Amino acid sequence: MAQDMTEKELLKMELDQLKKEVKNERQMVSKTGKEIKEYIESMAGEDPLLKGVPEDKNPFKEKGGCAIS
Repeated sequence: MAQDMTEKELLKMELDQLKKEVKNERQMVSKTGKEIKEYIESMAGEDPLLKGVPEDKNPFKEKGGCAIS
């Protein structure tokens, strides 16, 4: 897509994007990092990757085994 555009069109597109980004509210990493850490810690009890999935509710559990005789 960008290959079909002239340099002027590319620069205009970049300028439009920068105008959008400058309107975004900025926050300090020290504040947002703490908030993200608190959120992750509060949701850890519900995270199946951390606590595991009960065998009876595991959709990927093997239904039966393979027996070779």
